[in-house]
Amino acid sequence: MSFFDLQGFELMQRIAKAFASSDLVPKQYQGNLPNCMIALDMAQRIGANPLMTMQNLYVVHGTPGWSSKFLIATVNTCGRYSTLRYEWKGKPGDKDYGCRAWAVEKETNERLDGIWVTWEMVNAEGWSTKNGSKWKTMPDQMFIYRAAAFWQRAYAPDLGMGLQTEEELRDTFDAKRDGSGGYSVDLDTLRTVEPAAPQADRQEALPHEEAEVVDTITGEILQPEPEPARQQAKPQAQQQPANLDGLNFE
Repeated sequence: MSFFDLQGFELMQRIAKAFASSDLVPKQYQGNLPNCMIALDMAQRIGANPLMTMQNLYVVHGTPGWSSKFLIATVNTCGRYSTLRYEWKGKPGDKDYGCRAWAVEKETNERLDGIWVTWEMVNAEGWSTKNGSKWKTMPDQMFIYRAAAFWQRAYAPDLGMGLQTEEELRDTFDAKRDGSGGYSVDLDTLRTVEPAAPQADRQEALPHEEAEVVDTITGEILQPEPEPARQQAKPQAQQQPANLDGLNFE
């Protein structure tokens, strides 16, 4: 199957049509041939089952993302690393309590450690304050999912094809599952910060502010002439008679 080969493209269309006609695929793929074709291409690139790919690829706020359990399964079955393991530190509830993922690279036998995900990070990023956040009900599971996602992006980004996880996208936006099987976001809830006052307001608040005047020859900073004086001097200059010396009117 291929997007850039005529026979491969026709084959992909036939297979995608079969998936689009099935009730076993998620709602966003039923009757949607383009979505099925994209999922087939992604499944082929990472060597995964097409149906499993469709069941674990979500759309949150218009952005596709994998489920964390799917990424963990992809890492564990790719054959390049040992099974992902998790290391914990601190006491539950403390700000330094957290988890990191690690695995051993089979080719070099080197242990690869992910970064620590702690309560301090969770609170600083605001992940636990989102509506319906799983950090409040199952924090240890969320620590595992986030630690695995960080490890995968650091050491095997090709397996995720540059996509974030569903849990990360939900932590970023207050997302709710819609009727099509994806996620939607109420944009009004994201507009919590009032915009800064425009520059024009500042100019209206300071109508008498004058810019510095610099002598182009000496470089001396000159004091600007007050506005009333300039307005009075201008009519006087216009009323001053012309110099008629030396002219002969005879």
